[in-house]
Amino acid sequence: MWRKAASVGGLTLVSRLFGFVRDIMMAAMLGAGPLADAFMVAFRLPNHFRAIFAEGAFNAAFVPRYARALTRDGEGAAKAFAEDVLALTLAAQIVLLVLALIFAPFVVALLAPGFVEEPGQLSLTASLTRITFPYLLLISWMTLVAGVLNAHDRFAVAASASILLNICMIGALLMTGLFPTVAHALAVGVLVSGFAQLGVVLWDARRAGVSLRFRRPRMTEHVRNFLRGFGPAVVGSAGVQIAMFADTILASFLPAGSVSYLYYADRLYQLPLAVVGIAIGTVLLPELARRLAADDLPGARDRLNRALEGALAMTLPFVALFAAAPGPIVAALFGRGAFDAAAVDGSAAALQAYSVGLPAIVALRCVTPAFHASGDTATPVKALAIATIANVALKFALVGSLFSAGLAFATSVGAWANLLLLTWLLARRSGFAADRRFVVAMASLAAATAASALAVRWSLGPAAGFRGLIPQFPDFAPAVVIGVVGVATYGVIAAAGLLLARRAR
Repeated sequence: MWRKAASVGGLTLVSRLFGFVRDIMMAAMLGAGPLADAFMVAFRLPNHFRAIFAEGAFNAAFVPRYARALTRDGEGAAKAFAEDVLALTLAAQIVLLVLALIFAPFVVALLAPGFVEEPGQLSLTASLTRITFPYLLLISWMTLVAGVLNAHDRFAVAASASILLNICMIGALLMTGLFPTVAHALAVGVLVSGFAQLGVVLWDARRAGVSLRFRRPRMTEHVRNFLRGFGPAVVGSAGVQIAMFADTILASFLPAGSVSYLYYADRLYQLPLAVVGIAIGTVLLPELARRLAADDLPGARDRLNRALEGALAMTLPFVALFAAAPGPIVAALFGRGAFDAAAVDGSAAALQAYSVGLPAIVALRCVTPAFHASGDTATPVKALAIATIANVALKFALVGSLFSAGLAFATSVGAWANLLLLTWLLARRSGFAADRRFVVAMASLAAATAASALAVRWSLGPAAGFRGLIPQFPDFAPAVVIGVVGVATYGVIAAAGLLLARRAR
């Protein structure tokens, strides 16, 4: 499991490194003003729907059922099931695309009502949305093929597809002279990347001998079973997106740049989530599905304990850095060109607020698959509904005083509420029981995180003396010093604690 997760996580890390290059270029060329806000909303729209109808909900309903069909009924039955689902997916996505292209201004007005007061901003965002929205159809198709590949223990190419998004957007930024604005160049880059990502997974599926044919949509028993699981999963993914919609809606009423502050903070805290949480969750889902299909409940519990232990061990050093030194990190990565001091401060405040919920968000990527692997997509929805209500209510309460940072902090609180409720429900059905090794590991990691945060705070003063060491990037050297101090402190204590935990079996 860890070898597979390392493969997915390593390729995701490469994608994120390209992503940081992209974001550094975007920050310098686009800044955090009205044009940037217009592109962020246009980019978020297909990604919101992608999270609802494609990656999260789709994988939760499709992968366990495909893996079960593959294990019990053979490759032919599993392939027929996948082709039926593909036909249904493409038909639904084409209808959604046509509606989005026709009613783009109304969709933008719903997502960012603050733009309605500025007709130019609304019109620009709508025109960018018409360019980016077809990306949703392409990426939904790609997600299905990637799910088939994952069920066949082929993770590498599907995980590397996201690299192409960043490469295409970087290429678009290098060719901005060919477009009306930087935002239009980026929108075209997003669309081109959809074709590239779909192409690479189709190529890998052909190599693996699992290519899918087109057929007319059929409502078979397997498809009906898929839809019964897909419905609750969509509602669950929609719950997460409702909270994100609330962020965009409320941020559109805040001073210009607020949507962008959340975007850049999100890009940083998404690094451990993508490299660690999503990678482990991607591998854990088919692993748990196979063990539960074989009635190996103790083995499934052990895999979940080890997945949580490893995921949190790799996430908590980021928590210490983001909580104790968000300003130097944001300044080092994005603080140049059009990304001024106000943008650094706004993004840093949001990043610090996000750091509070980062452990919970990563842990959810391990706990939620434990329900999905058994075919239960409804229970996570019920837990998420409660967490979403708390999240959105807190956003409205905090946005007036804490601005974009208040929106980020509410997201963190909602994540913890969701995790605690889901873990309790899973333990009640004997799907999770913290073993002795896990308890010792968590105590050690908590101590390592606290020590790392204190060391980072202490190092802020000495690290400032290195500012300007690299004239072109004056904030880079201090951030490196802070990072080395934080990671080294965490690493020593965490390593000792994890060795002790291994002996506590």
